[in-house]
Amino acid sequence: MKITVLTLFPEMFAPLGESIVGRARKEGKFQLDIVNIRDYTEDKHKKCDDYPFGGGAGMVMMAQPVGSAIGAVDPAHRARRIYLSPKGKTLTQEKVVSLSAEEELVLLCGHYEGVDQRAIDLFIDEELSVGDYVLTGGELPAMVVIDSVSRYLDGVLSPGSLVQESFSENLLEYPHYTRPVEYRGLTVPEVLRSGNHAEIDKWRQKKAVEITRKMRPDLLDGKGGKA
Repeated sequence: MKITVLTLFPEMFAPLGESIVGRARKEGKFQLDIVNIRDYTEDKHKKCDDYPFGGGAGMVMMAQPVGSAIGAVDPAHRARRIYLSPKGKTLTQEKVVSLSAEEELVLLCGHYEGVDQRAIDLFIDEELSVGDYVLTGGELPAMVVIDSVSRYLDGVLSPGSLVQESFSENLLEYPHYTRPVEYRGLTVPEVLRSGNHAEIDKWRQKKAVEITRKMRPDLLDGKGGKA
């Protein structure tokens, strides 16, 4: 997979050189290109924003630099073009899995008050949000998309790491424990030390339902989740 990010602040993506994502990039599991939108503006001062028509607070990213940048990185429109926006549909695990099947993604990071609507209408396939809150820009949401999608690419994680995790089967994940057996008066549940894998699976399923009912009961709506 190739992922191209269009941003006014490319330096913000330095953390993606670390941890699992960084290792996957170094091993060639996927390609990540960070593109500075300012390189495509026709303004001699590298300006990419202007005041909004109709008045209002803040500045708006101009259509020309955004459109030119998208046209340069994806001239044949082979990529799925996504604008990270609080107005978009909420990113879900189901959507993450769907995006991981794409060959190319272009992620547009808005900033300030947003992007000229004409750039969105002409060049964007869909808008995605990472939650019902507003950030200063689309860079952090883009990193969320990259991190979550890259986990599903071949060779990034072991297959076992992708099963029985939060949001699989509309359940949150069960609790995890490691050594020592006792820590500050709290003990690892006996069933996890029993070696009885059938009973361990039953315990994990029960705990997953209990946690989901407590933390995210909306996920159980219509699912008949019973502990």
